[in-house]
Amino acid sequence: MTDRVARFLEFHRKREYRSDRREVTYPKVEAGRFRQAAADFAETVKAERPVLYKDDLFGFNRSVRNVCDYNIQYELNNFTPDYGWALTNGLESVRQMLIGRREEAPSDRKEFFTGAIEHIDAVYAIADQYREYAREQGNEMLYGALCVVPRLAAADYYQALVFMKLLIYTMRASNVYHVTLGRFDQYMYPFFERSRSGGASREQLAELTQLFFISLNLDTDLYHGVQLGDNGQSMVLGGRTAVCADVYNALSDLIMDCCLELCLIDPKINLRVDHNTPRERYVKGSEMTAKGLGFPQYCNDDVVIPGLVKLGYRYEDACEYAVAACWEFIIPAEGYDIPNIVTMNFPLAVRRATVCSLPQCDTFGQFMMCVKQSVFDFFEQLKIEAAGKRAEFAKTPNPFVSLFLRGCRRSGSDITELGARYNNDGIHGLGIAPAVDALAAIKKMVFDEKEVDKVELIDALQNNFRSYDALRSALLRCPKMGNNDDETNSICDELLNFFATIVNNTPNSAGGVFRAGTGGPQDYVYMAQDVGATADGRLAGQPYPSSFSPSIGVKTDGPLSVIKSFTRFDMTQIINGGPLTLELHSNVFRNHIGVDKVADLVRAFILLKGHQLQLNSVSREKLLDAQAHPEQYPDLIVRVWGWSGYFCELDTAFRNHIIARTEYTV
Repeated sequence: MTDRVARFLEFHRKREYRSDRREVTYPKVEAGRFRQAAADFAETVKAERPVLYKDDLFGFNRSVRNVCDYNIQYELNNFTPDYGWALTNGLESVRQMLIGRREEAPSDRKEFFTGAIEHIDAVYAIADQYREYAREQGNEMLYGALCVVPRLAAADYYQALVFMKLLIYTMRASNVYHVTLGRFDQYMYPFFERSRSGGASREQLAELTQLFFISLNLDTDLYHGVQLGDNGQSMVLGGRTAVCADVYNALSDLIMDCCLELCLIDPKINLRVDHNTPRERYVKGSEMTAKGLGFPQYCNDDVVIPGLVKLGYRYEDACEYAVAACWEFIIPAEGYDIPNIVTMNFPLAVRRATVCSLPQCDTFGQFMMCVKQSVFDFFEQLKIEAAGKRAEFAKTPNPFVSLFLRGCRRSGSDITELGARYNNDGIHGLGIAPAVDALAAIKKMVFDEKEVDKVELIDALQNNFRSYDALRSALLRCPKMGNNDDETNSICDELLNFFATIVNNTPNSAGGVFRAGTGGPQDYVYMAQDVGATADGRLAGQPYPSSFSPSIGVKTDGPLSVIKSFTRFDMTQIINGGPLTLELHSNVFRNHIGVDKVADLVRAFILLKGHQLQLNSVSREKLLDAQAHPEQYPDLIVRVWGWSGYFCELDTAFRNHIIARTEYTV
């Protein structure tokens, strides 16, 4: 780490710059349907003033807390633009192309091209402001870069990074929610190589990369979803393409090293791996986990690529997959899937079947049929909900953003007009483990051992186990998912297989299909709050586990047992995304032997055909102290659901959830 990087990093960690921003009131500007996004962005640009901090080589920092969003009805989200196209062409050639196509377009389509042109002009305006301000401030590097980009193609790695920062700023200030970084090491590699061949050393390139990463963290508090840190700045490294088995390169490795040194929440690293990935790569990933970053998240190409192909993605596109803000698999430049459009609440579906149908069932097989009917009915409701969200989304076109999808560029159509090649919808699978645990308890206590009366169980659930302490204790002692026992594994297989069968490739309202997944972001707290007691012994309102993981407080035989339980199913059928999440006690990483063991554990997960894995290095004692004394832990990073954030900036419910998760030793 150079002195300049160290100074800029310390500047970021003080967070004093957050107090410099102001709130503004924007004039209400009415424009045509396709010009509204450009008009709103232009007002945002007018309100901004250039801000360059000491040691900042990139700029495009927010000086205003709020952006113009009077006309936004449904934000674009989880979007991965075609960055490589912009970096290698520049925006002026695009602008000229749009002018030509507008001339030839029918009258009802001219406004689309006008909207995109006006948006580019507003991008030029903010770029020009920064160029002149950089010159005034003596920042010759940034001034020189902005004399080239964004109008022309980037000539080297630094110019490409400046162009990237501008694009990220532009998208976010255009009310695009969760702009991801995609396969950064692939589209940036030609520029990296150009600078390297021009004489730039690894140390110089690392400094640029680290300064860029720090700059990404300066506005994270303004670009958040449910919680601070949930800002979508996910980056994918490595993996394969349709023509190459492993594209992990020198830039990939440099990025890993840079993140190891910086210890920041952004960019959130996702590492694509498979059965041929060298062990040393897992070791480096485990060293990052040891730092407490909560990443990398591992994505298994051996599972994800064939799973996407089953959903109708072309093989060459499936090989280019990235992740959305958290974990959902998306295709950069080709897809506008909404991978988190609705959520299947499995514990609620099982509870409904229990209360409504259990007394009429003579066998567990009959009861499972009722559970499946409950899941199916839930899905029918979710399809209607998803169609409603798609309809709302269609009301807010954005021609400029649409340019970053190849299908929209070819057809001259907007992202809301389904111009992308893929317009699929993802259904999260929330609370799979507690649902399976409840079913296992019912099978054991009601049908196999006949120790619990059906009506008594329903009464206990409806009364939140009041006066049923003994029954609840018995239910809590029943088999639980995570111990790799045949009973719970077979129930999980049956439930997931049914879910996948009814969901996958079912047509949605956007000309695409639905995709089943194992994720469940913030809903593991929020949706669980409205669900009554369940037959696994869970009390009303208690949270579910995060994503595809054992229930909170469940005792297991260790992380390998958990991995075996959660890799048994054919995960190519549940490929919307949703990782197994394991909390490892920080003592595991006290020496290199522990790091090696974690690397072997991750590799075992991949070889067992798990689809996604994320690890947290935590200490309950430290988390409890941070809960009590947050001012002493401003930079304590944790993995929340599909992203890493600062523990003390989270709401209490999520802090408590992380504290309650099981800590494993290896």
